[in-house]
Amino acid sequence: MIASTIVAGLLGPVPVLPILNETIRNVYFHVPMWFAMVFLYLISVIYSIKYLNSGNRNYDLMAVEAVNVGILFCACGLMTGMLWANITWGEPWPNDPKLNGSAIATLMYLAYLVLRNALEEEQKRAKISAIYNIFAFPIMVVLLYILPKMTDSLHPGSGGNSTFGDLDMDNYMRPVFYTAVIGWILIGSWIMTLRYRVRLIEDKKNSF
Repeated sequence: MIASTIVAGLLGPVPVLPILNETIRNVYFHVPMWFAMVFLYLISVIYSIKYLNSGNRNYDLMAVEAVNVGILFCACGLMTGMLWANITWGEPWPNDPKLNGSAIATLMYLAYLVLRNALEEEQKRAKISAIYNIFAFPIMVVLLYILPKMTDSLHPGSGGNSTFGDLDMDNYMRPVFYTAVIGWILIGSWIMTLRYRVRLIEDKKNSF
């Protein structure tokens, strides 16, 4: 799925649009990265809640690995977004509510990882980080999706701007875009489960 969207994204036809021109191809890469990131953060919250309900350490491990992979997709989303912004808006990081919100959200999840490393006692670390994670997710949603819609924003779908789906994507682009979203979410989930299994193996080795 990813291979097909990369080929279609780079070589397939796109509508002729003012300002965007060929840069609309980035919608196959930039936006799916954010979808995958939000999905992984949601998985992390679910497992944090499951940990608090059960005390099962495996749930805590799954939560932290989901955040680890989510931050990777966040970095990819930021880099592709900065490249796109530099071409269409004239600078890689203009003063935009959604961009500033994404920076705050990124720092918030990096702080989650710092918090985990700062606490040595296992159960205390798992409980405190799980509670932090549960509060971080809705704040991230507010920063990325609610506040930009309430203020002026350069981003499509924010500040009264139309979304890409309304005006810019044609019937060729939509199936490629949705395939890219699903594909990157599946790739992120696969990496998360790999990291989780590696963490379980390391725990077993340390217990001997």
